[in-house]
Formats: sequence, C-alpha cells, structure tokens
Amino acid sequence: MRLEKCWFCSSTIYPGHGIQYVRNDAKIFRFCRSKCHKNFKMKRNPRKVQWTKAYRRLHGKDMTQDATFEFERKRNRPERYDRNVVENTLSAIKKIDKVRVDREARHHSNRMKGKKTQLHNEALNEIQESIHLVEAPGAAQTNPLLPEKINVSAPASQPDGERMEE
Repeated sequence: MRLEKCWFCSSTIYPGHGIQYVRNDAKIFRFCRSKCHKNFKMKRNPRKVQWTKAYRRLHGKDMTQDATFEFERKRNRPERYDRNVVENTLSAIKKIDKVRVDREARHHSNRMKGKKTQLHNEALNEIQESIHLVEAPGAAQTNPLLPEKINVSAPASQPDGERMEE
C-alpha cells in the first residue's frame, strides 16, 4: 500500500482518496482534498497559507530538521523480501515514531516556554488600563453613613487543657 503526500499541504493521501492533476508537461500533482486542489488552481503559495506544513515549518512552528525525517522519505528501490528484516523494520518504526513524538513535544514546549508569563503580563496590563470599568466611581471615597472599621486583637492561644472540645 503506497501512501502519497499532498503536494499543497503535505498531508498523507491514502489509496482511493484525493485528486490527481496531470499538467501538460506530464508533471503529476496529488492533492488530499478539493481545498488543496482549489488553492493550487488559484496559484496560491503553500508557504504563505497558514494551515499548510510548509508555512508551519517556515515560521518555526514545526520541527524542520531531525534525523527521524530521513526514515519517511520515499524509496523506489525494490528490496528482496526477508521475514527477519521486515520484523526488525516494524519494531524499528515503532521506536523511531516514539522518538519523533518525544522530540516534537520537546520542540513545542521550548517554543511555548515564555508564553505563560507573556499572557499573564498582558492580562495585568489590561486590568490596569481598564480598572475604571471595574471599580465604581465613588468606591474610593469613604461613606460617612457607614461606621468606621475597628481593629480588634485576638487573645493569645490557650493552653491545651483549657480548649473547648466538640
């Protein structure tokens, strides 16, 4: 089963899915869905369309260089079938996939490292700028009808024997 890549958005195209476009010079373009095909016909650049892999890689949102990408490349060289080689390959694919997922998670966490403090600072600035919307205009002034606050000191802690029990 051959899995192709969409020319526009780089997503996987499974057999029996997608659209295939052949240009006059016999160049074949495969698209995963009509959205990609229409954008191609409108001559849009995938590096400028925000939902494509090319845009995400160009703007540092996805990993661009990693040794695990080498294993995804298409190879057209036929290999002689060997049961042991297939078994080892399938076990290696699982390990490589786990490594790639871990590296992508690490890349994402590094990319979002300062985001939480930035959002917190932006929220504080917004509150300070629009505090007049939150506070009532006369809240800062004391009301003469209300009694003043009285400070009451609590007695010192009592010894263990004199405490009340429930």
